[in-house]
Parts: sequence; structure tokens; C-alpha cells
Amino acid sequence: MTRTERPAANPPDLRKYAWLAIATAVLTVLLKGSAWAITGSVGLLSDAAESLVNLVAAIVALISLTIAARPPDDGHHFGHSKAEYFSAALEGIMIFVAAASIIYLGIERLLNPRELESLGLGLAISIVAAIANGIVGRILINVGNRHRSITLRADGRHLMTDVYTTAGVVLGLALAWITGWQWMDPVIAILVGVNILVTGYRLMSESASGLMDATLSAEDNARIQAILDAHTEQDRIEFHAVRTRESGARQFMEMHMLVPGEWTVQRGHDALEDLVDEIVAQFPAMVVTGHLEPIADPRSYEDAML
Repeated sequence: MTRTERPAANPPDLRKYAWLAIATAVLTVLLKGSAWAITGSVGLLSDAAESLVNLVAAIVALISLTIAARPPDDGHHFGHSKAEYFSAALEGIMIFVAAASIIYLGIERLLNPRELESLGLGLAISIVAAIANGIVGRILINVGNRHRSITLRADGRHLMTDVYTTAGVVLGLALAWITGWQWMDPVIAILVGVNILVTGYRLMSESASGLMDATLSAEDNARIQAILDAHTEQDRIEFHAVRTRESGARQFMEMHMLVPGEWTVQRGHDALEDLVDEIVAQFPAMVVTGHLEPIADPRSYEDAML
């Protein structure tokens, strides 16, 4: 019986994208804060509050990416990649708090209406902020997907949610400006708050899944199974106890490889090494651990259901 483990390639340093998110958040907070100060709109205030949450989340993202990039040490043999899930969870919590505040402000303004001022200038400023958020949000989502960074994906989705929020606020306030229906301002704020709650729930769910060592996606597991099936047909071997999990930017896989008993240790070892090389070629961030056993030994199947 032999065992092989192949470490994954070191993940890239993604902190520069967190700095980009911080700079964007500072800019949009200033822009949207100015739009609210000019107009007195609670809808624009809710939009500015969400951007303030973006700023805090971007700072937390920078901290979590810095921790996640640390190599394994004596106290953390598997590295620190799960730090990213704490960032996403904290961002989800902050979104819930922001949403509750926005809904409260909307209800208060609905009960106590207030005349809006200089809506044209305020809306123009908000549109500029939304464009900046949209560009950076797409960058973060694309980089997060490419490098499997839940922190950047969460930050990017939050920015895109901010864009949709701003679009809704601008449209609603434009209608209020045209029609004179001032009640639309607080109603828009309440709808924005509900939309943000949905985003927060999704972030919390994804974070919890990662902390619970959820398996890889169905698509990735199918790709892995296709590789194993090809070796089963070619080399008269079997596999069981195949398990996968994801931890931040890293992926992990364990398997038991059962080979004919007449094989030499060298032949079995070579077959396992070749298989691991093939898996890592398709999943560069994967840490693969393989356990080699004789196919005819009944004891090889005692842990088949792991």
C-alpha cells in the first residue's frame, strides 16, 4: 500500500483588487453622500449607506486576503484560505444591518414627507458613481471566478447590487421629479433595503457552505469522475472513497485507487502519480491525496463509503 499527495500551486496575490475596491468605495461614498446632501432624498441616502458598507467590506476583504495568502505553518497545516469565508460572512452581516437601517429610514420618511431639492444634479452624481461601481464590480467578479476567490466574488456582487440599487433609485426619483409624487422617494428606499437583504442572504449561504467543507460544484466533480473513469477502463483499476472540498481559492481531493495485486509497488506508484498529474493539470489549485490498495483484498473495501 502506498500513498501520494500532490500540493497545489500557490494562489496568486489578489490584494491589489481589494485596494481597487477600497478606492472605488471611497469615491462612491463621497459622490453619493454629496448627492444626498444636495437633494435631501432618503432614497439617495440609502444608496450612500450601501456604498459605505461597500467600503467597510472592501477593507475586510483586504485583511482576509492578506491572511488567506499566508503559507501553512505549525498551527495551520492546511493554510489559511478559509479566512475568505469569514470576510464574506461579515459582509453579509453588514448588508443585513444596512438594509434594516434603510428600511427604517424609508418608513420614517413615508410617515414624515419632505420636499426634495436639486434632484437633477443629485441624480447625475449618482449615475457617475454607478458607472464606477459597475466597472470595478465586473473586474472583481471576473478575477474572483478565475481564481476561485469568494472574497472578490462577494465584493464584486455587492458592487453590482449597488449599481442595480442606484439604477432603481435614479429611475424612481426621476419619476418623482417629473410627476411630483414625493412618496416615491421613501418607497424606493424600502425596496432598495429589501433587495439588499436578498444579497446578504446569498452571501451568508455561500460562506456557510464553504465553512462546512462543501464539495466542489457538480460540474467539477463530473470532470474529475470522467478522468477516473478513463483510467478505470484503460488500466483495470477501480476507485472509491472519492471526496472533494473547497477552501477559499484552494481545492482538495482524496481517493482510494485499487489496482491488481500482481502489480509491483513501482507500477502502482507510477499509475497513481500519472493520474494525480492529470487531475492537477485540469485543476491547478487542487491538492490531491491518493491511497493505493490491492483490488482483490477484502480489507480494501472496508472504507469504500468514506
